[in-house]
Amino acid sequence: MATLRDIKARIVGVKNIQQITKAMKMVSAARLRKAQENIINARPYSRKIYDVLNNLLSVEKDYEHPFLDVRTVNNVAIVVVTSDRGLCGGFNSNIIKTVTDEIRNNYSEAENCSLFCVGKKGYDYFRTREYKLGESFPGAFANLKFEFAASLANTLTNKFLSGEVDKVVLIYNEFKSAVQQVVTVKQLFPLEAVGSDEKPDENVSEFIYEPDKASIINSLLPRIINSQIWTILLDSYAAELGARMTAMELATENAKEMIRSLQITYNKERQAAITSEILEIVSGANALKKV
Repeated sequence: MATLRDIKARIVGVKNIQQITKAMKMVSAARLRKAQENIINARPYSRKIYDVLNNLLSVEKDYEHPFLDVRTVNNVAIVVVTSDRGLCGGFNSNIIKTVTDEIRNNYSEAENCSLFCVGKKGYDYFRTREYKLGESFPGAFANLKFEFAASLANTLTNKFLSGEVDKVVLIYNEFKSAVQQVVTVKQLFPLEAVGSDEKPDENVSEFIYEPDKASIINSLLPRIINSQIWTILLDSYAAELGARMTAMELATENAKEMIRSLQITYNKERQAAITSEILEIVSGANALKKV
């Protein structure tokens, strides 16, 4: 049975942990505002440039490009986007579970399935298990910049164009709100921007393109790949901060409840000790009277 000193020491320990979780929650909340603003600002451009490409492809029916080349899938590259640090609830475990399910259900018959880990947590998990790792980028979110997204996009593009991989898939957490993150599986290569079989919009067909539609599409495709990678990284970073803020808030509340429970236990034990001492004194006094 725990002594009063043990209970008091545990209360002090839980209070120290509560201060840490509260501080981490406040830090995540402060960073989340900026991260949320960045992803909200990036999404319209990403969506619009994709719409422009689809409109052009709906007019240019016979357009062909290596980015759109659908092949037999023998070699797959899966980009796993996790965080560099823990204490963010199920943020990383949900991604890892989705990756393992995706490999088992969709790519078990592929000759080669390599993982590109963005974030330390995904790398730490898969490197100790029987998975083939392509490249890893731990610490990517410590100072996230567009240059890193462009470099990653260039690496994946070269591997697809060279035929080293036949398909590139990204698995990440999409930011919905501070309390909601959705694990998303998105195909990067071959690009799924394909023209519709429906009759093109009359207004679109009346545009005059300079120099020509094919040249414009050629210039748009690399921009779209860079934009998609950048948006996914911003999504994941904002989702991580939201998950950590929520997790630390719950941890702080749990610590508060634990302190309350321990304080009640401490008071009960202390009262029992005082009562026991009083009984001993009274018993001793009665014994002296009889003598």
